[in-house]
Amino acid sequence: MKFIDRLLATLVHLRHGVTHDVLACWFDVDRSTITRAIGEVRPLLAERGCTVSPGVRLRTLAEVIGHLGSDGKTGIVDGTEIRVRRPAAGRKDRDKFISGKSKQNAVKTMVVTDENGRVLFCSPTRPGSCADITRARQSGLVRLLADGPSVEILADAGYQGLGAQTGGRVITPPHRKFKKNAPEWYEEMHERQRKAHSSRRIRVEHGIAHLKNWRALARHLGRREHMSDIVRAVAGLLSHQQTADLIPARQV
Repeated sequence: MKFIDRLLATLVHLRHGVTHDVLACWFDVDRSTITRAIGEVRPLLAERGCTVSPGVRLRTLAEVIGHLGSDGKTGIVDGTEIRVRRPAAGRKDRDKFISGKSKQNAVKTMVVTDENGRVLFCSPTRPGSCADITRARQSGLVRLLADGPSVEILADAGYQGLGAQTGGRVITPPHRKFKKNAPEWYEEMHERQRKAHSSRRIRVEHGIAHLKNWRALARHLGRREHMSDIVRAVAGLLSHQQTADLIPARQV
């Protein structure tokens, strides 16, 4: 197969979840040829990084934090789960893939977007039992924010505690100071602050929704070991499309 055909087969597989057998019929090749082509092209797409402007790509979390800090932009972080096949019986770490939130077998990735919801980074996947805040610490986000430029990062309640560890750079929903018998004025103030934070943070949910439009990330039935490459490949392709959509608006 020519490279353009291998690339097209990989994109169709990721976007629409078309099986290798069907792709083999479309391209009039053997199924093993399609499997080999996808296995070769997918890591290349994962290494491209996320496009923020023509010719400029972010490949690591450190580059993302540096980009946000240099431009004075706000970042938004959140975790998302992708359903995967149940590990085989008797596997040592079988229970690690069970998500405490969805009670299903899943892997989890940390997504970072800008204030417009454009995807800037997706971390390598981890088993679904990993908490969002733990994944953020494992990825080095706390260290990068504490030692790096002054960046505002919005997050949900799952990241409570990171604000103190990063000098206030991670902003989470306000705490409730009254658990019972709260004054009416406090309830109104707390609800107003919570909605204000939620209205700014919702952009990351839009970015994640666009990611999940790709069939490979809605539910993955292949090998779990490939999920990190798949997530990063889709994030890079989506960010390139989102950047292209933003260019005309900036030129007007």
